[in-house]
Amino acid sequence: MKQRMVILGGGESGVGAAILAKQQGYDVWLSDGGHLKDAYKKELDSHAIPYEEGMHTEAKILAAAVVVKSPGIPEKNELVKKIRARGIEVISEIELAYRYKGNSKIVAITGSNGKTTTTSLIYHICKHAGLNCALVGNIGYSFAKQVAIDPKEWYIAEISSFQLDDIKNFRAEIAILTNITEDHLDRYEYKFENYIASKFRITMNQQQEDFFIYCADDPVTNQFINQYTIYSNPLPITMQHPTNQGGSIQNGQMSLDMLNERMQMSVYDFTLKGKHNQYNTMAAGLAAMTIGLRKEKIKEALESFEALEHRMEKVLTVRGVEFINDSKATNVNSTWYALESMTKPTILILGGVDKGNDYSLISDLVKEKVKAIVCMGVDNRKIHEAFGNEVELIVNTSSALEAVNAAFHFAEKGDVVLLSPACASFDLFKNYEDRGNQFKQAIREL
Repeated sequence: MKQRMVILGGGESGVGAAILAKQQGYDVWLSDGGHLKDAYKKELDSHAIPYEEGMHTEAKILAAAVVVKSPGIPEKNELVKKIRARGIEVISEIELAYRYKGNSKIVAITGSNGKTTTTSLIYHICKHAGLNCALVGNIGYSFAKQVAIDPKEWYIAEISSFQLDDIKNFRAEIAILTNITEDHLDRYEYKFENYIASKFRITMNQQQEDFFIYCADDPVTNQFINQYTIYSNPLPITMQHPTNQGGSIQNGQMSLDMLNERMQMSVYDFTLKGKHNQYNTMAAGLAAMTIGLRKEKIKEALESFEALEHRMEKVLTVRGVEFINDSKATNVNSTWYALESMTKPTILILGGVDKGNDYSLISDLVKEKVKAIVCMGVDNRKIHEAFGNEVELIVNTSSALEAVNAAFHFAEKGDVVLLSPACASFDLFKNYEDRGNQFKQAIREL
């Protein structure tokens, strides 16, 4: 008899998991408490996969041998508690993909900030060098679906802490941890240690022949790294001192050292600007060397990569005022990086759904660089409390259009308007992309 696999959640990862599970001979059923997108229903129908939406039929779910849980469903969910109480195996979609990937290899990237840029950059280098690879995971395309429909030799996978929470055997030949800052604490019982442990799970199954790239300048990573048993080869990246194994930047020169290979490049040749992107570029370059790609190809790719939409994206300059869309900055640390790279007087657009933010992290940069703050959210009290004494002008707005008009009103020629909200977007927008797109549309209407 076929083993019963229930897929909980019918987003990109859930539908991908269902397709792979069906292909591998499971008796598959998908259940989504909300509404499924039409495109996903079509995919499920085309693979003859039964599903329900708008409800969860408990009896059918609790009859599963294995449950693949969407990363968006928290552990405190009542249904999840019942599944756990029954002793049913719960895995994530990346664990399922791992089990059926064959001899393919994985570069897995996690971290609080910089993971999407680093993942995209590694993929860009690999494609440029002619590697047979795919970009998967948290970045938007289901890892499981890729394994089922178009398998590759290498998978470049962006992985969130939620996806790591439900791995068992998942192992990456190359694991990257960009940094760890307080984020998603609502999912980790408001204990930072739980979130940190979740991130370090990326090294959990690594072997002695694997590699672990991490930022040695990140205080949290440094503080906790010795609490975990890591068998893989450490490759630290740093700007504080030269290294013999890993990456360093000294006096504008990047050096990457891996086993007996060395590659050097000037940071002024990177297409991505800002200190945080120098770390991302070191991590990506080191991963590419570890894969065994040619140095010339790595350099060419680092010189031709284009910044991603909604991440420090230059939109337009209107009457001498530059507009930058950093809508992907959904936590305070991301906004810190954005402000740190500003060289002109800045009007900062902040706000949204606060995930327990500590704004004191950016107060020095705000004092130094920000001339006005435009709040864009339903509840802006915390922002007023944090910066009321630092910035003379703070106003509330309730749409992207209002926010852009207010910011433009405060700006003078030579200023920058920076959308870097430090918050989730769900109070006024569908997601950070929607927020960024509405921001860009409002600028075009000025």
